[in-house]
Amino acid sequence: MTKFDASFVGFMTLDISGRHVADIPDGGGIAFLDEIRINPAGTVGGSVMNCAKMGTKTTAVFCVGEDEKGDFIHDVFGRMSIDTSMAMRTKAVGTSSTILPIRPNGDRPCLHCRGASEELFVTEDMFDAVCDAKYLHYAGHGFIRAMEDGQGAKLLAHAKGKGLTTTFDLIGPHEGTLEQLKPMLPHIDYFMPSIEEAEFISGLTDRTDIAQFFMDLGAAACILKTGPEGSFIKTADTTFQMPAFKVDVSDTTGCGDSYCGGFIAGLNMGYDLEAACRLGTATSGLVATGLGSDAGVVDLDTTLAFMETADILV
Repeated sequence: MTKFDASFVGFMTLDISGRHVADIPDGGGIAFLDEIRINPAGTVGGSVMNCAKMGTKTTAVFCVGEDEKGDFIHDVFGRMSIDTSMAMRTKAVGTSSTILPIRPNGDRPCLHCRGASEELFVTEDMFDAVCDAKYLHYAGHGFIRAMEDGQGAKLLAHAKGKGLTTTFDLIGPHEGTLEQLKPMLPHIDYFMPSIEEAEFISGLTDRTDIAQFFMDLGAAACILKTGPEGSFIKTADTTFQMPAFKVDVSDTTGCGDSYCGGFIAGLNMGYDLEAACRLGTATSGLVATGLGSDAGVVDLDTTLAFMETADILV
């Protein structure tokens, strides 16, 4: 019996979002917004919160500063019963944070301040505790620099050795990302980048070819998040497109992260691959209707009701 259903390790940021921002006033002018919200976010924040809302017993391993932003994140997670006993704090730098002026069409340009997430380092003596779960979601490669010179691959290998199912998401790929991924991919069950990230890393454009590229490097399966088109899934045995649900888009922040959270919740409940992807899609769709990376999602029952009644985009 594991202590947790799912362990989430990686990039954490605090988002300050405002909607809707058509333009920035000149000089010292003022513009009035409909809503401003502060919430934990990032590839770990957005995924763990939505997974926890589905009833999954979660732990989050991240690094924040010794500041009011870090206090806020810990307070939110405590109220959501997300375990933070292995989370880290540093005095060296402040909590990573992002300002998001949400455009009327839901687009969200990011103004990001790098911070404590880059100090995250999970030591080998923590591996067993971090992997006391059925699922490990390793998320945020690209913004967790201290883990990117081999420690992430060690953690994923340890997780697979302990029998965990591993999922993986990244952010901000660069020219060196592919070489960093090569030792990690053989230990990843579900590689879950956005289509834009996957195209950049692989240099390919055909979705089947892209997925096969990463599977040839060791990933057991590839789930490409394709925005309003939903997601493209390829395993050794099947290939299919999961369409998105039709929603009134307010803010697309965290949609990809929430997809991962819903997907992991589905796997934890015993869903097959297609059903888990559908739950991830529904979670993502609901998040797009609100402001922030966990907005729109209340609990499992309301998410399932949405999934069963909402129209799909065609």
